[in-house]
Amino acid sequence: MSLKSGKSRCRIPGRGYDTGSKGAHRAPSRLRSPYAIGGLGVAVTAAVLATLVPATASTTDPDPDAGNGPAPAASVPHPERDWMGSTIARHEKTDPGATPRATRAASVEGVDVSDHQGSVDWAALWDDNVRFAYVKATESTTYKNPSFASQYNGSFQQGMIRGAYHFALPDRSSGTRQADFFVAGGGDWSDDGKTLPPVLDLEYNPYGATCYGLTASQIVNWIGDFTTRVKERTGRQPVIYTTTGWWQTCTGDSAAFAERNPLWLARYAATPGPLPAGWKTHTLWQYTSSGPLVGDHNRFNGSLAGLKALATG
Repeated sequence: MSLKSGKSRCRIPGRGYDTGSKGAHRAPSRLRSPYAIGGLGVAVTAAVLATLVPATASTTDPDPDAGNGPAPAASVPHPERDWMGSTIARHEKTDPGATPRATRAASVEGVDVSDHQGSVDWAALWDDNVRFAYVKATESTTYKNPSFASQYNGSFQQGMIRGAYHFALPDRSSGTRQADFFVAGGGDWSDDGKTLPPVLDLEYNPYGATCYGLTASQIVNWIGDFTTRVKERTGRQPVIYTTTGWWQTCTGDSAAFAERNPLWLARYAATPGPLPAGWKTHTLWQYTSSGPLVGDHNRFNGSLAGLKALATG
């Protein structure tokens, strides 16, 4: 699969994108002055109307491209506990201590971190042959990792190739809204040879129903909106992180993204195992959640030159 992406907007076969936009919602005024008598009534009424203008403006949807998805949630209950792979052990059989059968000669070692790790010893990871890092940037449309800057810049200063990921909550707001929040919160891409493409983290719902209370079609549409928006904003197709089990359960094993979005497979075992529909190979593999120093360790499926090519786009 080519890791390069085209410049044109992609339409996913068998589905369409919601291009409608919300109009302004105006709150009806129920205020009636009991003193509207003569000139005094006119003055009071004018003053009341003047105070209603800011309230009317504030109810206008600020994102005309947000589609008809749910409005942004007020908050996320425990985003500091939602990191890449944090939900997998509760839903899938894992062997996080298994030794991957692939050798380092055929792959490149990497890690993923979030605020859960706090201050990271990047020098120690480098000495352990870690050459790339992904950092959690955002979740939903309300959470930004407070450790993002130090982790993202720290890995870069150590010489690693780095990138950012977004923990998706598809029931909280539209894919478009979350993509915009992600790109603005650290998920942008730089053509500097050291920045990996953005990542969409799709896994089991940490707050309720496995598939966020959405149908397979709704999940596929949400992913399409998110990935399309990220491509528009950054010029890169995002990598999709998921497990085969979640993908089969929540997307109906959709093959709609295999031709354009690289796959980051999560499976804590000795081998990556079966892949979701459409993908012929994985680009990244999160093979353990209990590795040295930071826990989550990954392998790029190729050489260091191949990893640099992925960063270059």
